[in-house]
Amino acid sequence: MRGRPLYYDRKGRPLGCRQWARLFENNPDRYRFVGKTVVGSLLVSTVWLGIDHSFSETGPPLIFETMIFPECEVFGRWPTEEAALAGHDQAVEEMRHRLAIGDQL
Repeated sequence: MRGRPLYYDRKGRPLGCRQWARLFENNPDRYRFVGKTVVGSLLVSTVWLGIDHSFSETGPPLIFETMIFPECEVFGRWPTEEAALAGHDQAVEEMRHRLAIGDQL
């Protein structure tokens, strides 16, 4: 049994399941996407998940995620939009560096 909420809006405020579902369903791009950047043949995508992916009762809820496509590599999960934006920028820089040195992703 969870001791804290599972669902959150972009500001980190707890939501009920139906409130989260309405936000998620009714705002496919504008609300969900934080950042999308193409780096070579890769896409760095940072999105609001709205579901706590920390899988822990301690620490902040992790409600944003950065992934690298097409590899589907999770780069990181973040508790706030500010942290998600910084994480997105970090992922973009890392992918640029990997491509520059010829790292096979």
